[in-house]
Order: sequence, then structure tokens, then C-alpha cells
Amino acid sequence: AAAPLGASAMTLPEAIALARRANPGLAEARAQSDAASARLAQARAQAAENRLRDAIESVSEAFVLWDRQGRLLMCNRNYRSVFNLEPKLLKPGAPRAEVNRFAALAIKQDHPAPDGAKGVREAELMDGRWIQISERRTAEGGLVMTAADITAIKNQEEARRLNEEQLQNAVAGLERSQEQLAELARKYEMEKVKAEGANKAKSEFLANMSHELRTPLNAIMGFSDIMRSRMFGPLTDRYGEYAELIHESGGHLLDLINDVLDMSKIEAERFELSRGVFDAREAMTAAMRLMRVQADSAGVQLRGVLPPNDLEVDADRRALKQIVLNLISNALKFTPRGGQVTVTADGYDGVLEIVVADTGVGISPEDLERLGRPYEQAGGADQRAMGTGLGLSLVRAFAKLHGGEMHIESRMGAGTSVSVRLPVLLAPLKAPPPPSEPLAEPDAAPVPPEPEPPTSLGDNVIAFAPR
Repeated sequence: AAAPLGASAMTLPEAIALARRANPGLAEARAQSDAASARLAQARAQAAENRLRDAIESVSEAFVLWDRQGRLLMCNRNYRSVFNLEPKLLKPGAPRAEVNRFAALAIKQDHPAPDGAKGVREAELMDGRWIQISERRTAEGGLVMTAADITAIKNQEEARRLNEEQLQNAVAGLERSQEQLAELARKYEMEKVKAEGANKAKSEFLANMSHELRTPLNAIMGFSDIMRSRMFGPLTDRYGEYAELIHESGGHLLDLINDVLDMSKIEAERFELSRGVFDAREAMTAAMRLMRVQADSAGVQLRGVLPPNDLEVDADRRALKQIVLNLISNALKFTPRGGQVTVTADGYDGVLEIVVADTGVGISPEDLERLGRPYEQAGGADQRAMGTGLGLSLVRAFAKLHGGEMHIESRMGAGTSVSVRLPVLLAPLKAPPPPSEPLAEPDAAPVPPEPEPPTSLGDNVIAFAPR
């Protein structure tokens, strides 16, 4: 209804109060509804806070939340564990400065973030772990801090750093080694050139000196031969013995000079093979005849096992003969009285194989490694005094000049076998034609076959030809 004339207008609060006095039950119901709504809202807020706390507790990182005044709102167990903080210190409302003062005791050293990110840093803890700390502001002005454990990553980075450092050190070491090897190679090449030059000069000197020595030595041997043969008159027995000794010593010296001359020519690359086609058995038989006297004097039986067929070769006759002479001479030096030296020849696939085996004392493994090098000798003082150490080296050199090789096999107390293989055989072995038998007359008496003449190599040399 409209207000009476002359009365003042009613305000809204006065109208509400007037309505409540007019209906007291309605006001009470309204108050109860407001209280229920408030309790429901509070319950929902508590449930939301509980869900937030559960979520924060479930994360693997350390978490803490501060309000805009720097007071603690909430944190999780990982935060307490990482910074080793007491639960009583972390009550809601605790000041941030005080909490951080205790948290700093767990940190050994702070490091800036490798990528330079703002609000991010790394920290090494006292117990050896590493964490990455991130801080950012909330919309209300508060502060959120999280700390993630990065120990495994740091360990991997450290291992990678150590590996890279080791690799760099290894590369640097290899570079130094390469530089050293290059320097050593350069020095070696220089020394090699010097040594080759000195060796060549030595070989040329020996070659020239051998010629100069051999000329007067031939004269000495010639005159001593004239004296021992008493060509110009008789001599007393003592002078005859002296002439014999002079001739024998001269022959020994001439053999040594010839060996030195051959080796010096080979080393100076001045030795040239004089190849020809011949039967290798002839050269080997001639060599065994020359060694007969030495074998007789040593009391050693010298055997020749040669094939009955031709061994036609294209080689240097003198070099082949020298190979056999040197091998037999070397075998006789190491074979005691009553022993045996066997010379064998065979041919196959274009290769001539010569084997000289003895029943001597053998060669030690240490000496076996050195044999074949110029002036290297094996055995005791007596054996060393019997030569210059050039015998086997000349055999090996002659074999190489023919494109062949030399092998030595020996066992202490069982003897030594030296084999030389030369690719000089011209044709495979041919069997000799069978002898033709004449037709016998009916009444004629059988004629006994004539004995084959033996190969004459001397009383102490046995020639054996297998059939």
C-alpha cells in the first residue's frame, strides 16, 4: 500500500527487520540453511586440501609452499628427507628464513644451472647426492620450491667426463707415440743408410783386400808345392815337413779368403751367377771327393745317396759345388769320430733338394737362431777355431741367388740336418733305359753279366743309388 501523505519512506534494512518480526519462523529457517551451506563448503575445501596434500606427498620431488609473507603453508616428506629437517620445525606458519637456515646445513655447495635458467640451480648435498632446485612465484605472491634428485644424471656426466678425459689423454698419448715413432723411424732410416754405407764400404774393402792377399798367397802355395815335391833337388825331412805345413796352411788360408771374398761380393751386390746346364750329381760327387781326406782324418763315414737318373739343372756349377762343400765341412766339424755324414739329392716339381745330415752333437736352440748370418758360429771353442762363420751364410746366400732357401733342423745329442731347395731342376727324373739282352745261341754257354763299376769316391766314401 502506498505510504500515507506526510510519512517518510522505509529503508531496505528496516523493511527486512519488519519482515522478520512479522514472520519469525522464516528467519530461523534461513539461518539454518546458511549454516549448512557453510559447513558443506568447509568440508569441500578440506577434501580439496586433503587431495592436494596426497598429490604433493606422492610426487618424487621435494616440495614446499610459502605464502606471500614468507610463512610455511605445506611441504611433503621428501622435502624433510632431502634437507634433513625435523618435523617440529615444519609447522604451518613457520618463517621461511628460519627453515632455510637449517636447510642450508644439508647443502655442501650451490652451482648455477648449466643452461643458465632463471630460478634454477643445482646443489651438492653433504651425503654426496645432487639435487636441482627450482623456485617460482604463485599468482597470490607466494613461493613454490621443488628439488629433484639428479644424482644418477651427475654420475653419468662425471663418468662421461672421465671417459672423455681418458680418451683425450689416450689420443694425446697416441699422438706423442706417433711423433716418437716417426722420430725413431727417421733416426732408424738415417742409421740404416749409414750402416748400409759402412757395410758396403767394408765389403768393398774386403773384396779388394782379398784379391791383394790371394795373389801373394798363390805364390807361397806354388813355391811350397815345388819344395815339397822336391822338383829342384832333395830336401831334408824337416824341411820337407815345413814345406808340407806351409802348403797346408796356405790352402786353409786360401779357403778362408775365398769365403770372405764371396761373401763380400754378395754383400756388395757384385756377385754374379754363371749359370749353365749340367748334371747336379757330378758337382756333388766332385765335392764329396774333395772332402774325402777331411772325412778320413776326422774318422767320419761320408755317404752319398744320389738318384741313379740325371739331375739336369740350370744353375751356377761352382756355387752348387760350394754349397755341398760348405755343408759337408760344417757337418764334419760337429760330428765326432765314428759318426756319419749323409749327402742326399732329389728332384721334384722343378726343385733340386740337397740334404746333408750328420750324427753329431747337434746345435743348441740359441745357436740355431744365429746360424746363417755372416760371421756367426756355433759350438765350442774348438769348433769356432775351425772356420770364419761364413760357411752356412754363404750357403744361404747362394741359395737365395738361385731363388731358393735353406732350412736347419737340429737336436742336441741327435745330430743336424740342413736342407737346401733350389728351383733349378729342368726336367723330372728320367728312368734309365733297360739294357737290351742279346739273343742266346742254342748251344752257347750263358755269359755272366759284367759287374757295374762302382762310383769311386774313396775308401771311406760310400755311394748309394737306390733302385
